[in-house]
Amino acid sequence: MSHPSEPSSDPTTPASAPAAPAPATVSRRAGRPPRFWEALAVVVVKPISRLFVKRRWRGGEHIPRTGGLIIAANHLSWSDPVLLSHYLYNNGRWPTILAKAGLFRIRGLGHAIAQLQAIPVERNSTEATKSLKIAEERLRNGACILFYPEGTITRDPELWPMAGKTGVARLALVTGVPVIPIAHWGAQELLPYGASKPRLLPRKSFHVLAGPPVDLSKYAGQPMRGSVLRDATADITAAITGLLAEIRDEKAPEIPFDPKNAANG
Repeated sequence: MSHPSEPSSDPTTPASAPAAPAPATVSRRAGRPPRFWEALAVVVVKPISRLFVKRRWRGGEHIPRTGGLIIAANHLSWSDPVLLSHYLYNNGRWPTILAKAGLFRIRGLGHAIAQLQAIPVERNSTEATKSLKIAEERLRNGACILFYPEGTITRDPELWPMAGKTGVARLALVTGVPVIPIAHWGAQELLPYGASKPRLLPRKSFHVLAGPPVDLSKYAGQPMRGSVLRDATADITAAITGLLAEIRDEKAPEIPFDPKNAANG
């Protein structure tokens, strides 16, 4: 599986924000790949995950088994999409992942990740918003989509979630699907950011904690302007950060790290 990410664009043009109801419950196969490709991915991923990672999983009861669903998680390593996919699969959901469009153009690999229902993202281009439109359609059809609100691996020196981009909040408000926050810890020990090879031994512990849906009801029906999207995004980020603080048993920073401010400072 490849690295999921939000598109780099962060649209904040005002528009009407419909108080969209969640789509009707659909079959458990909604948003899943063909059975052959699903079985192939499971046969490859689960044994590798079990071999190199000790699972410390909690909060699976918060994950709805059917219906459109956004999973909003922190991002620590190129390895955490695979590890989180194992967690979500074991809790009854197939995770749809956003992947760099270039991967779809690689012979063999491109066909495989397309079959696994990944959504291509053209980063740093006007085509980037197309992935959000595809994601919106998939959500309305009952898919579970794994998003990283940060848009990339955190650059926070202490590995806390950074300030998020507004794509996840926009999709949640437009579709009305629940946003389940998930925090995880340990993937950065398996494959640290910038490392070219994983550190397989000794086995690492992968902690995952899912929380209840983020309450975004106060934004329903409000105009889809930048301030609304930023506030909703801040609520989602705060929920993820709170769960991570529980896993780490540490106090999280009051203000998320913002790489834009760091660059300007």
